[in-house]
Amino acid sequence: VQLQASGGGLVQAGDSLRLSCTASGLSLRGYTVGWFRQAPGKGREFVAARSGHSTAIRYADSVKGRFAISVDNSKSTVTLQMNSLKPEDTAVYYCAASRTVIISSMTSNQAYNYWGQGTLVTVSS
Repeated sequence: VQLQASGGGLVQAGDSLRLSCTASGLSLRGYTVGWFRQAPGKGREFVAARSGHSTAIRYADSVKGRFAISVDNSKSTVTLQMNSLKPEDTAVYYCAASRTVIISSMTSNQAYNYWGQGTLVTVSS
């Protein structure tokens, strides 16, 4: 199972960017999928997740109202639409997936066992 993240780049504050994560070797149906990010010198933090077993969606408070996660099971692709980007959104963004994540653990990076390689998002002020 491989997850391939793409879509990162350099944008200005206020711009939008769409990240994609495509899974090869499996269908994402039934998988909980998430996005995490890691800024320079900081730990990996939760951004957004969507349950594969319910309609539950979670967002970090820092991105709520600006970011949206969606899944296209037919294409095995997870998308993170990022609007109104801020310089503090600058980070390497990682996608993750797991069949065994329970809703209460959706925000924990330890709950996921498949990870993409990361894509860099840089937001200039």
